[in-house]
Amino acid sequence: MHPPQVHARALKLRAEGVPFGEICRDLGLPRRTVGHWFYGDRPRRRAEREANPSRCARCSDPPADLENQRDYAYLLGLYLGDGHLVTSTKVPVLRVYCTAGWPRLVDACETAMLRVLAKKVQRVNRTGCIAVQSYSNHWPCLFPQHGPGTKHTRAIILVPWQEQIVDHHAEEFLRGLFHSDGYRVINRIRRPKKTYEYPRYHFSNESLDIMGLCRKSLDQLGIGWRMCKPNMLSVAQREGVARLDEFIGPKS
Repeated sequence: MHPPQVHARALKLRAEGVPFGEICRDLGLPRRTVGHWFYGDRPRRRAEREANPSRCARCSDPPADLENQRDYAYLLGLYLGDGHLVTSTKVPVLRVYCTAGWPRLVDACETAMLRVLAKKVQRVNRTGCIAVQSYSNHWPCLFPQHGPGTKHTRAIILVPWQEQIVDHHAEEFLRGLFHSDGYRVINRIRRPKKTYEYPRYHFSNESLDIMGLCRKSLDQLGIGWRMCKPNMLSVAQREGVARLDEFIGPKS
């Protein structure tokens, strides 16, 4: 048992807005003891969530519209291409694998995570790539397409609120898709007297659903495309390439 004046001082410091950790250090008591005084039998994390609402708009009642929807559309494109959401860990982690040779793409991915939800983003060096990752209990709220196995082995269908965002921000969604599983290349056609060069865009993905989402957004923007392989589409017409150059361009 602790003297009543110690308990009273803890409550006084809390009322003054002193951080929980500083109160524990001031009193020289374990966090569990002080937490029990403040929150009773409730877990401290739950009490903190009640006092500090989450940044996740999808967890509000009723669910609210996401802020920074342009950044979400871009991050969704990256996730559908080279992203992976791990929910088997204590705290879910969103990882997007970016080629190490494209530092601006890595920066853009990190910025999107921070603007959408993350409070902290880590960069983990892997062979030939960088895993941009962030831990949060609410990533599954924002990416309901997560599930076991690879994406092309399960249905990838956007929920209505995602469809609305993608329709409003088709450019950013395509930018995320092409930054992950697409590229801009110079095509060369050799003739006996001359070599012709022109740029084109390719996007490849094993998932028919993700390929369909890419085609839908291209159609929405009036950009022509054709399937050059079952898992690859090409944008080669001059007008279409110029349109993609406005918001995608070569990776860097």
